[in-house]
Amino acid sequence: MPEQPFEPDRAIAGTGMGGAMDLAATEAETLERTPGGPLGTGPSDKPRSLWSDAWRDLRRNPVFIVSALVILFLVVISLWPSLIASGSPLKCDLAKAQEGSQPGAPFGYDGQGCNVYTRTVYGARTSVTVGVCATLGVAIFGSVLGGLAGFFGGFWDSLLSRITDVFFAIPVVLGGLVLLSVVTSNTVWPVIGFMVLLGWPQISRIARGSVITAKQNDYVQAARALGASNSRILLRHIAPNAVAPVIVVATIALGTYIALEATLSYLGVGLKPPSVSWGIDISAASPYIRNAPHALLWPSGALALTVLAFIMLGDAVRDALDPKLR
Repeated sequence: MPEQPFEPDRAIAGTGMGGAMDLAATEAETLERTPGGPLGTGPSDKPRSLWSDAWRDLRRNPVFIVSALVILFLVVISLWPSLIASGSPLKCDLAKAQEGSQPGAPFGYDGQGCNVYTRTVYGARTSVTVGVCATLGVAIFGSVLGGLAGFFGGFWDSLLSRITDVFFAIPVVLGGLVLLSVVTSNTVWPVIGFMVLLGWPQISRIARGSVITAKQNDYVQAARALGASNSRILLRHIAPNAVAPVIVVATIALGTYIALEATLSYLGVGLKPPSVSWGIDISAASPYIRNAPHALLWPSGALALTVLAFIMLGDAVRDALDPKLR
């Protein structure tokens, strides 16, 4: 049989069935360059994970950018309030009580002659500290209990569900009035402990549902069939895929905890003077709202802006991590 001439613009590839298949030269080069085949499934085209997709969406979301910048500013002034405020928030002069804006005091003075601007800046430290610590405590404690209950099930799952129902029946503000009224400490830790005590059931239920859903996936069943231990399955396979709803709820709840601290301090059972808190300032300025409304409006506005920023951040994170909203 005569030898056929070689054509450089064509290539011959075996089909694996004893025949041959004509391919264009560019297609043959693609097969050589991409081990995964013409569909682009080789190592150079790795699929993106949920977290990488979420981060890509967050960077393009103006709501996330604005709220993140506001929160970053609050964190900075919480750590270093002296950067934008001079003087002590506890230094007051009764001779300047209820005076309006003036040099050195752009927000005026409250009923005790304290600089409203300085106290508003320093009040951010208390709110951010309480919100972040309470959120971390609730997320860790609730996630561990809910995750273990959802993974093992049985008696402990039923017991945790009944305990959760009991805590859900306790009104938060009423519980704070009862529990914190007997506390004499003047630090933020009793308030944080109270929030963790009544806040973990919500996170626990969300974590439990996420773990129950994740442990029924095929990759978990495969890991179990290969002899993986419960701890490895829970930490390596279930937890990374069940933590997204917990992060979303915890981010939104952070703003709620800041508002709750201000509410309890306003009622007189949260933080107490000489601590600096927006709730304390709002409570102290309430009787002078007609003569010195500025003493009430500035801390109230700072509180509203902070809570709104964290809620907006939580909404943006929820939209990015929820595949159903894509």
